[in-house]
Amino acid sequence: MLNTTRTQHEQSWWARPAGGRDVLVVAMPLVISSLSWTMMTFVDRIFLFRISGTAMAAAFFAAMVWFGIFCLPLGICSYANTFVSQYFGDRRMNRIGPSMWQAVWLAFFSIPLAAVVIPMGPLIFRLANHGTETAQLECLYFQILCVGGPGMVIGQAFSSFYSGRGATWVVMVVDVVVTIVNLILDYLLIFGYGGFPEMGIAGAGLATTIACWMKAAIYLFLVTRKKHRDEFHTLKGMRFDSQLFGRLLHYGGPSGAQMFLEVLGFTVFVLVVGRLGSLAAEATTLAFSISTLAFMPVFGFGMAASVLVGQRLGENRDDLAARATWTTLQIGLTYIGILSCFYVITPDLFLYGFLDASTRSGADHAALRTMASNLLCFVAAYNLFDATLIIFVCALKGAGDTRFILRVSIVMAAILAAISWLAVEVLHLGVYGCWVVISSWVCVLGITYLRRFMQGQWREMRVIEAHDAGPSPGDALQNGQVFETIDAITIR
Repeated sequence: MLNTTRTQHEQSWWARPAGGRDVLVVAMPLVISSLSWTMMTFVDRIFLFRISGTAMAAAFFAAMVWFGIFCLPLGICSYANTFVSQYFGDRRMNRIGPSMWQAVWLAFFSIPLAAVVIPMGPLIFRLANHGTETAQLECLYFQILCVGGPGMVIGQAFSSFYSGRGATWVVMVVDVVVTIVNLILDYLLIFGYGGFPEMGIAGAGLATTIACWMKAAIYLFLVTRKKHRDEFHTLKGMRFDSQLFGRLLHYGGPSGAQMFLEVLGFTVFVLVVGRLGSLAAEATTLAFSISTLAFMPVFGFGMAASVLVGQRLGENRDDLAARATWTTLQIGLTYIGILSCFYVITPDLFLYGFLDASTRSGADHAALRTMASNLLCFVAAYNLFDATLIIFVCALKGAGDTRFILRVSIVMAAILAAISWLAVEVLHLGVYGCWVVISSWVCVLGITYLRRFMQGQWREMRVIEAHDAGPSPGDALQNGQVFETIDAITIR
């Protein structure tokens, strides 16, 4: 036993359990999946910018409202990842299929949600006070996206079957395929090529809607294959399980509410900045769009941290769960730090595609470039804290510490909305004052979740029920029994 312990300590950062290799095996497919979504929205906005800056800004704000409405069920359904990962770590494979299906049944509630909010579109965007033309474009894009919202949520529920077990390469392949289809449809439907009518912003919304439902259909086919039916009960587990469904709501509800509140805070921020004029709105949209190149891959790392924490806690190895989190943070900070330097040093490298497509000219074009470049410096300033925030939130979710996350989100979302409104309507600080607010807000959140993780309450948390099927690996350690720790991530 002593030799085994010494060997583990002597292993390198790369090869040790929960080290660089283990993290990247799970994380890289999720990073690529996140990048595929990023590239889709990035190219989508460039296409719309070729129509007008108003169309791009309208699509950005409308998409935020759309995502904000659906992120509550999306966040709850996504939390099935934690159930799957902890059951997988505990080697209770027969509970994985039922966990996935409880999320799917919950996802179907997003269909009546879509039916309710679609007629509310005109009122929502009239209240935003972005001007008649912009409001019409926002409403049109929003209503089309709402048709695809349930498909997005259902697809996310199904994907937990793969991501929670660490089979993230499947998630990557599905996302890449769907993204390619979306981009092709964008090109055809926005500009009217290939015999399709020129639909503009409506074409962009329709392409995304088709892609969302296509993703759900692909996952339905994959998860019901025979080998999954036999091992993970993906067909037997279809029945409604009130206890498991209740636990998903208990732990996933705060997780979904956290997503909703933070998106709501950002939406209010963008809405308030939009009142400063079209230049401020377009520059903010550009900066946020480019920031997704940093944010979304780190979100992929965060998802990996959640999966690894869940699996290791399922094995009762909180020490490896902590190590996986810190390893993920090191990788995430390295990536986002390098990219942030480029944001400051070579902003035109990221702005070129947008500015080349801009309909502005002369002094207006130069003003847009200057403001967007300056806002990228704000992004670079808060990026390291943003990565810290994402990874530790995901790690805490992987343990089940969602109540704390909800409490923090309620307070911080209210603060962001209130201070953003004061900055514009009362203090008249302008666009840069607003960005000081958002940067400070991200930094405070990053520090808050770092402290919570280091306090360690999450180490004793589990979302799955206890069982009496024999001693767990953690029990074996306490009793002095020798066991073989499963260090490799099983890809099934």
